[in-house]
Amino acid sequence: MDVAKAHYIVVTGILVKDGKYLIVKRAPWEKAFPGKWTVPGGKLETKDYSSLPKDTSDHWYNVLENVLRREMKEEVGISIDKIGYVCSMVYIRPDGIPCLIVSLYAHPDSHHVTLCKDLTEYAWVTLEEAKKYDFMEGMYDELVMLESFLKTGQHMVWRGN
Repeated sequence: MDVAKAHYIVVTGILVKDGKYLIVKRAPWEKAFPGKWTVPGGKLETKDYSSLPKDTSDHWYNVLENVLRREMKEEVGISIDKIGYVCSMVYIRPDGIPCLIVSLYAHPDSHHVTLCKDLTEYAWVTLEEAKKYDFMEGMYDELVMLESFLKTGQHMVWRGN
């Protein structure tokens, strides 16, 4: 495998309930974006599909959705359903490895949050309330994109600045 072509794949999830979004704060010891606010998520791992039966003779379906379900349980203790697409983005990690982030949204089964050890705080916020938080770059923009989609049914194509 050509390492120059390899990427990490990360799935993040914006939970939506009663017009509010769940945001979480990363612990100060995290290597990437310590102390910043974001949404739950994590890396795709081979075990996320390799231990499951294939959906066709050679393929697995809904891998990203299953990663999101796992990450929501691990990071905030919540089960989810009604998963949809928000956007994707790429950044280059400090170690030089590109990271593809696929942002999804979902509806949680409850408001009750149980944080994992790598998250220190959480809040359910409206888009207006979210303006007050110190987010990782791009995270507030994703909330704007999702809010627009939920109101209009049309995905925004983000061009930045």
